[in-house]
Amino acid sequence: MKTAIATVTIAGDLKEKLEAISAAGFDGVEIFENDFLAFDASPRDVGRMVRDNGLEISLFQPFRDFEGMPEPQRTRAFERAQRKFDLMNELGTDLVLICSNVSPLALGGIDRAADDLAALGDVARAHGVRIGYEALAWGRFINDHRDAWEIVRRADHPQVGLILDTFHSLSRKVPNESIRSIPGDKIFFVQLADAPLIDMDLLYWSRHFRNMPGEGDLDVTGFMRAIAATGYDGVLSLEIFNDQFRGGSPRTIAEDGHRSLVNLMDQVRRTEPDIRIAVPDMPPPVEVEGIAFVEFAANAREAQELGGLLSTLGFRRTRRHVSKSVDLWQQGDIRIVINTDPKGFAHASYLTHGTNVCDIGLKVSDARATVERARALGAAPFTQPVGPGELEIPAIRALGGGVLHFLEEGGPLAQVWDSEFEPVDSEGAVANAGLTRIDHLAETMPYEDMLSWLLFNTSLFATSKTPMVDVVDPAGLVRSRAIENASGSFRVTLNGAENARTFAGRFLEESFGSTVQHLAFETGDMFATVAALTRNGFRPLVISPNYYDDLDARFGLDEVFLERLKTFGILYDRDERGGEYFQLYSPTYGEGFFFEIVERRNGYGGYGAANAQFRIAAQKRHLRHHAVPKS
Repeated sequence: MKTAIATVTIAGDLKEKLEAISAAGFDGVEIFENDFLAFDASPRDVGRMVRDNGLEISLFQPFRDFEGMPEPQRTRAFERAQRKFDLMNELGTDLVLICSNVSPLALGGIDRAADDLAALGDVARAHGVRIGYEALAWGRFINDHRDAWEIVRRADHPQVGLILDTFHSLSRKVPNESIRSIPGDKIFFVQLADAPLIDMDLLYWSRHFRNMPGEGDLDVTGFMRAIAATGYDGVLSLEIFNDQFRGGSPRTIAEDGHRSLVNLMDQVRRTEPDIRIAVPDMPPPVEVEGIAFVEFAANAREAQELGGLLSTLGFRRTRRHVSKSVDLWQQGDIRIVINTDPKGFAHASYLTHGTNVCDIGLKVSDARATVERARALGAAPFTQPVGPGELEIPAIRALGGGVLHFLEEGGPLAQVWDSEFEPVDSEGAVANAGLTRIDHLAETMPYEDMLSWLLFNTSLFATSKTPMVDVVDPAGLVRSRAIENASGSFRVTLNGAENARTFAGRFLEESFGSTVQHLAFETGDMFATVAALTRNGFRPLVISPNYYDDLDARFGLDEVFLERLKTFGILYDRDERGGEYFQLYSPTYGEGFFFEIVERRNGYGGYGAANAQFRIAAQKRHLRHHAVPKS
């Protein structure tokens, strides 16, 4: 499998784009004409620059409004084409994209278009180049790849082939199965893009909202399965028009693009096992059995404050590392590690972000296979010096600068706490609050980075993504969506902050990009948990009484039940199937971190999105009331 990406996909001038594309591991590049025209170098110099970066020019594009033109426009179109062929010879590429005509002057007729392409094929042959014809979704007469293929078929010229683009086909709901009957050698090029499902003008949708395969809602995998069935073995390329990508980091976007292609072809190989696909061999997407631990980096004073909050939540300090200043706090199957050691990765993370979640341990069936898949998808392995008696646990660098460790049941997962930690006597009488496991963790990032996080998680782990939810903050919107596995043992909510005035945005700004903003613990009985928390001196986040008046109007709750919710500051939601969700929040800690306790009843599968704005308003009031005056 050869991979390429269009220069229009990423930011920067042509030199910066090529360097990022090369570093990400692509084989080739589509030169988008405007990128070439805006760059101050000759065609030969540009071609040389591409090759110096270890790339080839897989495609030059686009050539517009060619087929079916009346005279004198038809003659002019052929003249324009010859000039483009000369330019391609200097650049060192042999394939040009001709997109279906959108000109109001264009004349319809499949035979007319086929005759024009056949005639242009003769010109192309004289220049040693090929032409690929693509149906634009908004083409005046040709907007369906089935019609484009019929034109190519009738042209019957060796220099003339078909270019297929996922967006143009899937946005118009053209059946993927229609591709399987096209001979693979007549497909000259394949362009890939995903997109969220939005009801809008096709051209505007295409020019602003495309994203990487796996980041949107289109059936790109089904499209590629059909492509693979034709025997096509050419280049797979990304052509993404996205406002955020054009304003983002060229290196990050290019890396995301390469990851998306590798993941896509791995999916195709697994769903079409009889088709030979040249794709890096890698283990399947990882089933996460649960969260083994969450590690905080802190200093001694802040660790004491965090430990005090954990105590009120019913956690006990059960173990201490044999050689480092690292403590283990436990309740149920929840393990919280607080690391105040003055050396190592956690300390570096503390110096950068303050107290923060620096490391997450995940329970998996095969830790080394997990790292192997992550590496194939472009993630970097993580290592640091291992001390006497310490275990070497497979790990990778996560997005945002954190670390993910992978532990196997019966392996290091069981051994690490016994071999690296020794028991300690817990201080004070703490009531177990009935917290059983981590229900989900919430990661906060700038909104423009949200798709990167989504792709990272869904390509590595066996998860699905939920629809986007707009969380209303008094200072703006936060975009939220969840990633979860089928069993519910692994849930992550991604929250994209659009500005620093929102509660999520303030957390990012104050913690210099720290990512995990809250942990949600599961209980099987919220009211029993609240009783235990009260005995421990826990003080919940104070929710406005107005919320409970509205809650009564929405659900018609029993008066006694409603009063209990109000008394203890519990938020409530109910879905259309009768599933119920209970939420209790701690006050904020540090620069906006907090804990949540949840109970799910009758199969409730959401995250209480309807309650988010009321929780945020309460958290902002808490921050104002407890702000430390600046001297």
